[in-house]
Amino acid sequence: MYVRFWEMEKKGRLKAISARLDALYEFDREPVSESKFQSGWNFASLFAGEHIAGTEFVIGSMFVLHGVSAKDLILGLLLGNLLAVLSWTLVCAPIAVRVRLTLYWYLRQIGGPGITFIYNVANAFLYCILAGAMISVAATAIGLAFGVDTPALDAKLPTSVGWVVIALGTGMVVTVVAILGFEKLSQFSSVCAPWLILIFFVGAIAVLPRIGEFHSASDLWNLAQTKIWTGIPIEGKEKLGFWHICFFAWFCNLAMHMDLSDLALFRYARHWTYGFYSACGVLPGHLMAWIASGIMVAAIGLKMSPGQMAVNAAGLAGAVAVVIAGWTTANPTLYRAGLALQTVTPNWPRWLVTLVIGILTTILSCFPFFFMRLLDFVAIYGLVLMPIGAVVFAEHWLIPKLGMAQNRAKQRGWFISFAVLLTWGITLAVCWYMPFHLFFRWLPGYLIALVLYLVLASLESKLRPAPAAQTGGVK
Repeated sequence: MYVRFWEMEKKGRLKAISARLDALYEFDREPVSESKFQSGWNFASLFAGEHIAGTEFVIGSMFVLHGVSAKDLILGLLLGNLLAVLSWTLVCAPIAVRVRLTLYWYLRQIGGPGITFIYNVANAFLYCILAGAMISVAATAIGLAFGVDTPALDAKLPTSVGWVVIALGTGMVVTVVAILGFEKLSQFSSVCAPWLILIFFVGAIAVLPRIGEFHSASDLWNLAQTKIWTGIPIEGKEKLGFWHICFFAWFCNLAMHMDLSDLALFRYARHWTYGFYSACGVLPGHLMAWIASGIMVAAIGLKMSPGQMAVNAAGLAGAVAVVIAGWTTANPTLYRAGLALQTVTPNWPRWLVTLVIGILTTILSCFPFFFMRLLDFVAIYGLVLMPIGAVVFAEHWLIPKLGMAQNRAKQRGWFISFAVLLTWGITLAVCWYMPFHLFFRWLPGYLIALVLYLVLASLESKLRPAPAAQTGGVK
């Protein structure tokens, strides 16, 4: 009798927990209501927390290892980050505040459930890899604190049982925070971001004297050119220059701005000008933090170890900073992935979807290959999703100007829009064979996708006309 009563009580508690999690509603399938719009401070905090991340320890260090010169680095980062902020402000945010939908549900109206299924599975998997890389970076600092061997620069597989245990534990924490939703993410970031900025800045200043002496601004610039960003790559690394840095700074968040994944965030914005709040993340994160991490890796003899770099620069506070920086970026990344799979699992609440992909992400985080090849992965990630961003942009702004109805898949009951599918496939095939560096392929690919979709959409409209009772576009 007691066992039966305990089982009934246990079930009741589980139902109560499930009900409370279900209450974390994030407007997964409908426009955000005006009462839920968020303040600019929340956006500033969220961007700062997400883009001042553990991966900055990796990316900034990689620029040094790839032989970027000091001049190319500074100028490339200034121009590239400016273009990134403008992309959020002029491309992503205006669409978000008009439709108030996630990209995933807006794409469903444009391309149909079939396209949405393919896109969301691909998108969520790529998000999982990206979040897993961030968790791995955090795990390097925890591993260093407990004396666990962390992966070397060329590592691809887990290096020890201890590393796996730490990565799994870190991933669990990230998953829990991601489940809590937008407001909790912004609150978490608002607490952590100012401290993370300070750690990057102070850590870089602290290790500069260990690299070489300087007594003036000219001495410091000479030190940067001769001891840190020397223009000479280490063995086995390709040399990168100004345009590589500029385009990388621009497209490292391509999936979020030009590819429009951040519709999920800006649907809560009061005005499209909230896109400028992205500067609160990229300027300290993708400018100052990348420069700081380059100084830190030079101070430890060009060894790629985020945990060791931070500890060498700021002691225990540095190790904690790596962990928190990994969390603040992995959290919103998992949040987006959960929203992406909502359209694939429509009967699942968002918290359950996020839990499942959090488990997958945590498993991926055990493999150091993903964060050791972070530059290439970020480029491929943005490139794969880029044609869909072009399609949605064309559908939202250009299709009405051509006198065509918008959201034809929704209007005409199509399971899949072949114009969208062919644009995606053909664009990626063309990009694959482009004779350019990987970093440069997305921009011509985006322009190709825009033109191609307009042509194919026009043909599809004529070949698959609407029923007589259905005319006009969706306003």
